[in-house]
Amino acid sequence: MISPVRFKTVFKWSALAVLIWAITFILLGANVLVSILATALILIVAQTLFLLRLDLKLTRKLAESSSRLIPDTGSEVNSRLENGLKLLDTVLRPQEVVVFRLDENRNLVSAARLRTSKSGPLDVSRNFAWRDGINLCENAIKAGELITQKRTDSEASISLALPLHHENRAVGALLVRLGDEFDDRDRALLSGVGAQLARNLQREVARKTPLPRALRAYLSARSARTRLELMDVLNGLISEEGFVVNALAEISDGLAIAYLDGTIAYINSPLLERAHFSPDDLGRLNLFDLLDALRAGVFDEPAIAVRRVLQTGIAYERELQFDDRNGTFGLRMAAVRDLDSNQPLCLAITVRDITAIKEHEKLKSDMISLMSHELRTPLTSINGFSELLVAERDLPEPAREFVSIIANESQRLSRMINTFLAVAQLERKDKQEVLKIPLRLDEVVRETLANLQPVAKKKRIRLVEQPAHRIPPVAADKSLISKALTNLVTNAIKYSPERTTVTVSTALEAEAVRVCVEDRGYGIPPEAVDRVWEKFYRVVRESQEKDEESTGLGLAFVREVVEQHGGTVELQTEEGRGSKFSFTLPRL
Repeated sequence: MISPVRFKTVFKWSALAVLIWAITFILLGANVLVSILATALILIVAQTLFLLRLDLKLTRKLAESSSRLIPDTGSEVNSRLENGLKLLDTVLRPQEVVVFRLDENRNLVSAARLRTSKSGPLDVSRNFAWRDGINLCENAIKAGELITQKRTDSEASISLALPLHHENRAVGALLVRLGDEFDDRDRALLSGVGAQLARNLQREVARKTPLPRALRAYLSARSARTRLELMDVLNGLISEEGFVVNALAEISDGLAIAYLDGTIAYINSPLLERAHFSPDDLGRLNLFDLLDALRAGVFDEPAIAVRRVLQTGIAYERELQFDDRNGTFGLRMAAVRDLDSNQPLCLAITVRDITAIKEHEKLKSDMISLMSHELRTPLTSINGFSELLVAERDLPEPAREFVSIIANESQRLSRMINTFLAVAQLERKDKQEVLKIPLRLDEVVRETLANLQPVAKKKRIRLVEQPAHRIPPVAADKSLISKALTNLVTNAIKYSPERTTVTVSTALEAEAVRVCVEDRGYGIPPEAVDRVWEKFYRVVRESQEKDEESTGLGLAFVREVVEQHGGTVELQTEEGRGSKFSFTLPRL
């Protein structure tokens, strides 16, 4: 059947031919033969022009489809070739590997090379071994298979030449020189790497091939070769995307991909098993069949879940408990979107066994409960009785020293437990929202410095406030923010030399309020800057031991509190000159 567009084109040119035939018939005195020949010529020209437009359009479409694979420069191709050679080097340990490509004259030209021999690089223009390797590669291309050759010189004991084919066409060759015998078990690896190198070479050929743009291109053999080159690139893309599908089969989590018409594009074996389907069911299985099979008591209606994901763009997540199997499973359904237009492309469904994670969370919760109740009670008794003993006047001095150690260590353990519980409470997934109220951070700074003045004076540290004018309030929990700021100022006092200054300032930055705590202390080593916010991490300075009094939880608590309020933390430090810890909170 002729398409409407095709019929319209043919009708237009036929009508024109009839008109010209009629005019020619009148002018030439009813010479029917001449008129027929003129009409046929017009139709041939019209058809040729029509096919030319289709030919050029086809070439442009092929170029557009393969453009995302063809690199703009040769650097990407060279990098991929070199990485392929490095992969061979890790397995075969060759003395030399060379990738040759075929140029326009079908001559072998070096495209990439890896040489591990200690004798230095070869002179490619004079060395006989180089010319011998090229001859071996040419023979391999003619034979269409891997060729091995024994050697007697000191360079290598065996040489391998593998033709590089893409879409049943030779694009180059791979030369490998080994110091040991070739293990036939590595043949499959060599073939796989060779196939990838061939695809990379093909992309480089397509990149360098100019696109036809003129009328003569329709009758040009080069134009036809250009289309073949582009088709080869597209076929290479299809092959490499097939690798991704094969890789997904190795994932232990259940995975499925569904088109927006409900068709299941891919589903791996773990998900088939968890949904109680067999490979024979794939032909009739659609998205809603799959979601129905995964329904549990907490699983909403599949249609509602799909609509929610497509409308909002927010992934749908639920925990699934099945009656016929033990354990807990986490279901996640998300829309895969185009990066440029944000248009949804397909749906990705994953089902993961989270039984071990849930058990770990329960163990952690039990541990927190134990620390909250079972450990605090004996620590309270130890603290109380040790303080009474220290105050006893008749206590011998050696015993007083031991009791003081007991009191100090029990108090340190109490602080560690309290801080750990506070951090754990903030990290809990089912945590309640903090009690946020309009809060002025300059007032929190003023109150905090007033409370810590006795601690600073004891160490001869001067606390200075640098408030900014007209600081807007923030939405925050006053108790948590005050404790976080107290941790920062206490650390600054603790790690600063005597007779120095600790400065606390507030400032408005765009849509946030920043609080800075700056000291003139020891500073933090560069290798520790990125880790100071981690739980239980304590800085080790040169010629100093770890601070045994530190819990390693103070800064972690600060970060958790600030991030819970939607803010960020920052550290600027210079070893030997001090540090500036700061955090920001969104303004109201």
